[in-house]
Amino acid sequence: MFDNPDLHHLNWKYWQPRADWPRPRSFVLAEGAELIAHAAVIPAMCAWDSRRVTMLQTIDWVARSDSVGGVTLLKYFARLSDGLISIGGAEKTQRILPHLGFRLAGIATGYARPLAPLRLLQGGATWRLPTRLARAIWRRSAAEAPQSHWRAQRLAVEELSRIASVSPRPRDGLAVTERSEGLFRYFLSCPAVPMQIYAVENADRVRGYFLLAPVPGQVRIADCWMDSAEPADWRALVLCAVAQARHEPQAAEVVAYASDALLAGALRSCGFDARFELPVRVRPSVADAMPQGTLRVQMLDTDDAFLFLGRHEHWG
Repeated sequence: MFDNPDLHHLNWKYWQPRADWPRPRSFVLAEGAELIAHAAVIPAMCAWDSRRVTMLQTIDWVARSDSVGGVTLLKYFARLSDGLISIGGAEKTQRILPHLGFRLAGIATGYARPLAPLRLLQGGATWRLPTRLARAIWRRSAAEAPQSHWRAQRLAVEELSRIASVSPRPRDGLAVTERSEGLFRYFLSCPAVPMQIYAVENADRVRGYFLLAPVPGQVRIADCWMDSAEPADWRALVLCAVAQARHEPQAAEVVAYASDALLAGALRSCGFDARFELPVRVRPSVADAMPQGTLRVQMLDTDDAFLFLGRHEHWG
């Protein structure tokens, strides 16, 4: 349909059908022939206790500086869903959101772990490079493999039903964003970042999964879940993901988001360091659409899973 790779990506991001959201995902506000604002949405189904609500995360949000078009689009999105999610965002956006009714629902921390220290040089020299190299070499020397009874098996699209039984479930005051076979099909077709999904098995039984998004310089653990509340099991999942990430020839580091204690603890125990924090905010459109407890989010809930700026990516 398109010869330009960028147009392929835009078609995928804005218009390729998603099983969980049949409506449009890209919107403009115009006055006559003049564009005032643009924003796109990433849909999510959030669940906690017995509640399930539709949320929208806004991306690619731009507006003319002399208008309130961006806010107008946000209010329009609020009418399309049970609530809006905001994960991170520019400093100016962070200052505005509380005034628009967004309330804090958690903190997503970005974690990184080195894979091949010398590949950090591909990102160009900066004043922080010597410190980053020293830290990466030390972390790399402490590399650990998952125990032999744990293994990761890459899944083809037609095998996605194998992980249906280990999708994220709310528990112990934790709200989650749900996953489905249709959602994974959509992300595995991303033309900009060739994602890979793996089933994590123990004693020939599927216990969890992880989704990798490799870009030059990085492998992103874009999504993961373990059907367990045991820290050791989550640690095994992370070690399996790191082991697979090592196969990417351009990757200097593996990175992930964690807004829940189990995943955060597993990442730290596997040699990941915290790099930054992103506030997770929710603006409920209906009275009972504010998640109870912490809202667990992943890169897959934002455009960070597939955002690629055409250079080597390092969080260092």
